[in-house]
Amino acid sequence: ARALTPQTAETDAIRFLVGTQSLRYDNQIHIIDFDDENNIINKNVLLHQVGEIWHISTSPADKGVLATCYNKTSDSKVMTCAAVWRMPKELESGSHESPDDSSSNTQTLELLCHLDNTAHGNMACVMWEPMGDGKKIISLADNNILLWDLQESSAKAVLSSSTALEGKGQLKFTSGRWSPHHNCTQIATANDTTVRGWDTRSMRQIYCIENAHGQLVRDLDFNPNKQYYLASCGDDCKVKFWDTRNVTEPVKTLEEHSHWVWNVRYNHSHDQLILTGSSDSRVILSNMVSISSEPFGHMVDDDELSDQEDQHQEEK
Repeated sequence: ARALTPQTAETDAIRFLVGTQSLRYDNQIHIIDFDDENNIINKNVLLHQVGEIWHISTSPADKGVLATCYNKTSDSKVMTCAAVWRMPKELESGSHESPDDSSSNTQTLELLCHLDNTAHGNMACVMWEPMGDGKKIISLADNNILLWDLQESSAKAVLSSSTALEGKGQLKFTSGRWSPHHNCTQIATANDTTVRGWDTRSMRQIYCIENAHGQLVRDLDFNPNKQYYLASCGDDCKVKFWDTRNVTEPVKTLEEHSHWVWNVRYNHSHDQLILTGSSDSRVILSNMVSISSEPFGHMVDDDELSDQEDQHQEEK
């Protein structure tokens, strides 16, 4: 497996989806439920018969809907395509079988629609509008950014706008992230060593960090609480933090890994916690107090601060 995502629309359970990558067998999506009361992991398996899964993302509004990017061979050429799927109703709410039984009752995903990329090239990733109703999706295909409207309860995808990277050579996006801030009107993309910001309304570039990393940029993530802060990581073994209002220098750089850094993620509640994964075979959790939104670097839950204390903290 290379593709993994949390299911954020599911608020009652702790659930992840993992996509397999096999050339010999039918590929599958595993629904992993973590039961934190009993400390057990339950698993259900869904068949994804169209090909190896390279990227997976879930609808922020409908816990039964997800999108995958997968490999397809046609005319002896391998294409990476994208599609939107629905899981069977009974699996949406999760189940509490023991992990051993789940392989016997494998079910198939229902195809809702393809994101047609025949004119645009290989799909690198699919991003849902973070706070939206699950109707807007952006996909990155080679050097194109494609904004889709999902209609008729996601059974049809209409391309509403698009833009392309201009420049020499074969430009390709490696990854992207939709910002949860600014009314969800901004996305950030990575191509080669460059990070760019785009306005989804005009599809124009709003900032560009050239040579953000010395080598390929692999992943991006927005700070959930500080609207201009963006983290990036790449093949130069570094993780960098940017303030997108002034992109000449990173705000901070982490150099904990000794090989390519593939992923960077902010903790959704405490933005001082950053998780990174690398081909040095390590996952590192860093505590970045100095650039976090939290007072004095303490892990405070909102409920613990009364209004008075709150104002007091702000003054300090």
